[in-house]
Amino acid sequence: MTLNIAQDFFALFGLHGQYALDTIELEQAYRNIQSAVHPDRFANASDVERRVSMQRATQVNEAYQTLKDPIRRAAYLLGRHGVDPEFETNTAMAPEFLMQQMEWREAIEEAASSGDVSELDRLSSRLGAELKTLYAEMARQIDERGEYAAAAVTLRKLKFLEKVAQEIGDALEALEG
Repeated sequence: MTLNIAQDFFALFGLHGQYALDTIELEQAYRNIQSAVHPDRFANASDVERRVSMQRATQVNEAYQTLKDPIRRAAYLLGRHGVDPEFETNTAMAPEFLMQQMEWREAIEEAASSGDVSELDRLSSRLGAELKTLYAEMARQIDERGEYAAAAVTLRKLKFLEKVAQEIGDALEALEG
């Protein structure tokens, strides 16, 4: 199988280059390609062929990991359109959003310190709904409207909220573990 790994990640898996993605289709394409380039298939090949197989398998894995993760996929798409989400350098957010972050964290801390698992579950559900809304907005901004700068702001918000989700998960794990 001749495989041009240097091509874009979507083309590699035969997918449309858009944020909204059929994850089952991605998974199937990944398994097909990975089986063709997996180093085990080249165990008796020359050193060069084994090394190339290892490189291809690594690149296919990287492409798959990028596309299956909604945040990494959005960052990849923005990069293809020349927009840097500026995760490290642009932490400016609307005051309302920052206040919401403080409220989330205070509620998590309060529920965790009082051992209120049901409140943490409620917070997790509320946050899940918020994330779902932002992911849908990301799809509209990138796929439908081509609003890449706005999508970068949404992506930074998603990164913040994913950290909050992790904090809820950590608090639940600490209480249940």
